[in-house]
Amino acid sequence: MASVTVRVGDVRDWDFARDLGLRTISTSRSRGAPDAALSAGYERLLDVASSQSHVLLVAREADLPVGFLLLLDALPDEVALQPQGFVAYMAVEPAFTRRGVATALLYAAEDEARRRGITYMSLMVTESNAPARRLYERAGYLTERRQLCKRL
Repeated sequence: MASVTVRVGDVRDWDFARDLGLRTISTSRSRGAPDAALSAGYERLLDVASSQSHVLLVAREADLPVGFLLLLDALPDEVALQPQGFVAYMAVEPAFTRRGVATALLYAAEDEARRRGITYMSLMVTESNAPARRLYERAGYLTERRQLCKRL
C-alpha cells in the first residue's frame, strides 16, 4: 500500500471535490432526503464554502487524488461565538476507504487549524454513519450537542 500524502488544494481541485462529494453524499443522508435534494444541498455547501475563508485539503495516494476535506476557518461556534475550525465535508474514494485516508485528512486539517491559531475543531456527522463516528471518536472528538429530529 502506498502512503497517503495531504496537501492544500487550489482552484484546480474543486472539480475533484465536487465530483467525489456528489458520488459519496449518500453517506450524509438524513430525514429520508432523496438523492436530488442531497446533491442540491452539496452544491449549495460548495458555493457557500467557496465564498468565505476556507481550506481545501486533498489526499493523494500514488499521485492519485483519493479524498478531500473542506475546512471552514472563519465560522465561529454558533452558541459561544468562539473561533473554530469547522469540517464542512470530507470524502474518500470508495476504493480507498479503510486505508488511513480520512485519518490523514482529519489530522492535516487539525494541523492547518493550529497554524491559523484556531484552538477548537468542530464537525457534524449523521448518526447512521458509524464508520465516520468511530474515526472521530478515535481522534478524540466528543459529542458536545445533539440535534434531535422528529418526522411530522
